[in-house]
Amino acid sequence: MASLLVRGGRVIDPSRKFDGIADVMIENGIVTAVEPKLKADPKVKVYEAKGLMVTPGLIDMHVHLREPGREDEETVESGARAAAAGGFTSVNCMPNTDPVIDNASVVRMLRDRAEAVGLVNVYVTGAITKGLEGKEISDMGDMVKFGAVAFSDDGRSIMDAEVMRRAMEYVKMLGVPLIIHPEDHSLSRNGQMHEGYYSTLLGLKPIPAQAEEVIVARDIRLAALTKSRVHLTHISTKGSMEMVKIAKLHHIPVTCDVTPHHLTLHDSDCVGYDTNYKVNPPLRGEADVLALRHGLVDGTIDAIASDHAPHAVQEKECEWEYAACGKIGLESTLGVMLTKLVGEDVISLPVLIDKMSCAPARLLGLDKTGRGTLAVGSVADITLIDPKREWTVDPNTLQSKSKNTPYGGWELTGRAADVIVGGKIVRL
Repeated sequence: MASLLVRGGRVIDPSRKFDGIADVMIENGIVTAVEPKLKADPKVKVYEAKGLMVTPGLIDMHVHLREPGREDEETVESGARAAAAGGFTSVNCMPNTDPVIDNASVVRMLRDRAEAVGLVNVYVTGAITKGLEGKEISDMGDMVKFGAVAFSDDGRSIMDAEVMRRAMEYVKMLGVPLIIHPEDHSLSRNGQMHEGYYSTLLGLKPIPAQAEEVIVARDIRLAALTKSRVHLTHISTKGSMEMVKIAKLHHIPVTCDVTPHHLTLHDSDCVGYDTNYKVNPPLRGEADVLALRHGLVDGTIDAIASDHAPHAVQEKECEWEYAACGKIGLESTLGVMLTKLVGEDVISLPVLIDKMSCAPARLLGLDKTGRGTLAVGSVADITLIDPKREWTVDPNTLQSKSKNTPYGGWELTGRAADVIVGGKIVRL
């Protein structure tokens, strides 16, 4: 493999607390040096990165690629292209496919498919329970052998506390985390949006914040009981964030992530019944958004994940009541976070990169394979970001097969210029 010198960029590597102008030397897909003004053989290919930020490859730990079963909405290939366009070198796909990723053969098929596509790293999360039915624990051990990095029944919550306890005990032996979708379906059933002023105004059946918080509380206590690593995904309420903060103070092994839409949008955005704003968990009130932002600043929230959820046109262009929940986010997440969080001085650039690269690598155990860092000897997965590039989100030009984004028309500042995966520049 040819050598590559990434020259003159602002290298931001929170894993080593490094932030400065430097060159990055890559040989045989591995980072071999990170220093100012490196000298290289004239035959070495040079990538001029002046004016760009050079960061460990961004990792989205929560995406839906819809393959197998709904290739009309997204495929491994189209999702990988969207990831690369959005600055991600690695993505972790959820198991609510058809068939469900609840056995080793489906895990192996997806890993093989991702290798054949060859654009970005695609990791696989297996189902906690067979068929996502919340009853019988899947053969997690077999799936880990074939590459599963975590387990989740995302999209559904395991309502049986005994099943969840046993899953925590089982997965503890495997050394991988559970990614928990916190939702008490008895409280959220048939709900359409966050309970509050706007649900009343719009005449939509409400979903109380407690539908999320009840499961967050239960699973924090189960994590305390089992001492198993538990990751709460897409938390969306002030109450959830506060419970995670207390759990961490008591050294309970609980982590969490938040989505860009729960950091930037409110339930008031649902006025107009644009179904691109219909997501699960629902968009919350201003107090929740403010609390989640504080959670990023104080470290309570570990990571930012897109919850990229593609849907076919007919599943969104219908009455709100019948519309599917979810939005795409692989190509907009970085720009939205740079514009609305860094640009508005909510968090710093190094904190953002940590939440979108280093932390997801640690949470999924990918740091053990040399990802989420630019340390010498690490895999050369690198994101190059143009922090000054101004662009407008146009759903029709996105790489994703689906176009269901609430950010259409948003003017953003900051976008990925290129990604390098395993030492190779990805060209779309």
